Amino acid sequence: MAASFQALFQPYYLSSSSTIPSSSYIASPSSYISLKPRIVCCSSPSPVTLVNGNIDRTTSTERKEIRLGLPSKGRMAAETLDLLKDCQLSVRQVNPRQYVAEIPLLSNLEVWFQRQKDIVRKLLSGDLDLGIVGLDTVSEYGQGNDDLILVHDSLEYGDCRLSIAIPKYGIFENINSLSELAQMPQWTKEKPLRVATGFTYLGPKFMEEKGLEHVTFSTADGALEAAPAMGIADAILDLVSSGTTLRENNLKEIEGGTVLQSQAVLVASKKSLIQREGVLDTTHEILERLEAHLKAAGQFTVTANMRGSSMEEVAERILSQPSLSGLQGPTISPVFCKRDGKVSPDYYAIVICVPKKALYKSVRQLRAIGGSGVLISPLTYIFDEETPKWRNLLQKLGL
Repeated sequence: MAASFQALFQPYYLSSSSTIPSSSYIASPSSYISLKPRIVCCSSPSPVTLVNGNIDRTTSTERKEIRLGLPSKGRMAAETLDLLKDCQLSVRQVNPRQYVAEIPLLSNLEVWFQRQKDIVRKLLSGDLDLGIVGLDTVSEYGQGNDDLILVHDSLEYGDCRLSIAIPKYGIFENINSLSELAQMPQWTKEKPLRVATGFTYLGPKFMEEKGLEHVTFSTADGALEAAPAMGIADAILDLVSSGTTLRENNLKEIEGGTVLQSQAVLVASKKSLIQREGVLDTTHEILERLEAHLKAAGQFTVTANMRGSSMEEVAERILSQPSLSGLQGPTISPVFCKRDGKVSPDYYAIVICVPKKALYKSVRQLRAIGGSGVLISPLTYIFDEETPKWRNLLQKLGL
């Protein structure tokens, strides 16, 4: 069993004299001194295809459709579709086995369901214009390529971290930080620290930046957590969410061993945004909808009636309580009551926006200053005059 598991691994090596270029390096299995550059397929152009027996020479720059790549499987796929639905951008898929779908509210847009790493690769090749993936995937497969632009860097789901984990037992029992791991005398040129990972770009890059010498990297499909117990690796570098899987396999994270904090992001091809007609406008609409929904998440509209001599007097009472100021301040309007045959504004209606965690406290404060008839409703969207992320995107594009 150990032999078969060993066969799944390909070693990647890092020594004190090596440098990490912009692309990953794969070492010869016989020696970690000899390094050979790996060919990165994601930078190659779209292949020529056959249509009815003839060569179709249509390049990606000539297509008219705007293409959005979405994760095809797993929790990230489900949460992405849920977010888009909440933003009134529901994806319509005629057949669940098809890889192409549409968002009816966005004309001329095709949705392509792909593996996350393939979304990044196809953004770089020009086959996709936009994509929603994890930041870890963008960082690993994008490898710092200038054509990839983060349009929205915090979609608030898919939270995880890329971390180094080591066994809790044996020689690692009292090792609790990356610096302590690096200073262990066991690691030499002849016997380097063996790290199992699927992140063969970020892993070596991180180790070099931290000044660790005598490290080798191996890749494998499947659960990396088994590698240390089987003696195939000394440590692993993998994505961690709750940490439960690590604990159940007698592994622990170490201080300073977090390579990257990750969550879902909206990423785009810079070339597509600048050169392809309609991509920038579609990106603007998607970004506005995302920002409006995410800003409203966990916010509530609170409406109450308050007796007062004037709107200014009521506003003074409300603003005396810091948690009642709302987004910019309270909205106040007169409530007209008819008494003794006369209509007069004896009450004023006030409207404020309150975060969920401060909701009950705000209701109590409203009552304390004379509020009554308090009504509460959740917010769905908050549209600003212009989202800062849109301004940031235009600056990145030089527009």
